[in-house]
Amino acid sequence: MSTTKPNDDFWDSREPAVQEVLNTARIVAAAQVTTLILGESGTGKELLARAIHADSPRRKAPFVSVNCGALPEGLAESLLFGHCKGAFTHAQQAHDGYIRAAAGGTLFLDEIGELSPAVQAKLLRFLESGEIIPVGEALSRYVDVRIVAATHRDLARLVSSGDFRGDLYYRLNVVPLHLPALRNRTADIPRLLKRFFGELAAQHTQPPVRLDSAAMHALTQYSWPGNIRELRNLCERLAILMPGKLLGLNNLPAEYRETDTSDGESLIDLPNDGLVLADVERDLIQQALTRTKGNRSKAARLLGLTRDTLLYRLKKFALK
Repeated sequence: MSTTKPNDDFWDSREPAVQEVLNTARIVAAAQVTTLILGESGTGKELLARAIHADSPRRKAPFVSVNCGALPEGLAESLLFGHCKGAFTHAQQAHDGYIRAAAGGTLFLDEIGELSPAVQAKLLRFLESGEIIPVGEALSRYVDVRIVAATHRDLARLVSSGDFRGDLYYRLNVVPLHLPALRNRTADIPRLLKRFFGELAAQHTQPPVRLDSAAMHALTQYSWPGNIRELRNLCERLAILMPGKLLGLNNLPAEYRETDTSDGESLIDLPNDGLVLADVERDLIQQALTRTKGNRSKAARLLGLTRDTLLYRLKKFALK
């Protein structure tokens, strides 16, 4: 369990699609509605949840983070809702549970798609009534807690397959926030690198690492399959091994130097008299929409974009 304080740096982004998500999150923070954060693993879903809490009227109360996928099978219900002494074997003393631990504050349920159907049912009841019944007790208790949930899984698909309750999904999905993958927000990479290097320098009482232009270019071109989590791990690795140094391309681990700059065939031949990049981008978007018969989600996948980023580009180029 931990409390958080506002981190204004988190709300800064140069990517319009990300800024749109963050602007919505600020509104959500004040409104205190139940929120569902979507995105690939490592995109910063817990960071966003903490920022929402820190920007909300609940900021002085606890922020409790729970990884639902890590809850032991058979104990998830008692860990979340609590239990009384003697409720089951080895229950030698009462346990409040994570929900009551977050009373007055925010409970962040990460990987909520991993909860069992039985626990989903009890969570739905809590969201609808604000009441919990600890394991082994008969009377309900009211708890004032704001729920922020997150998942990297497609909950709508899990609902269709019967693996996730539809009523719980719609109760959670009041204001969905979709965090783009880091590969789709490359303009933010230099800022994130500076932030992490600064934090790690203070943590290890060492001068911060710096990057030359070649190293910075390589890291902005890298695909970042592990997203922000991978970026921070790399920063910590460099901060520990080469504190205070100005790093060039050769100082980076091999996998981060291997950007797609081979002598193979180019996707587009650059004309001798040049081209207008915006026209190329507009044409590729139009081709993707034509190929997918106007399906924006499929078009976004063809282009390697999030749907939110594609919608921003459509508005930018006045495309339908």
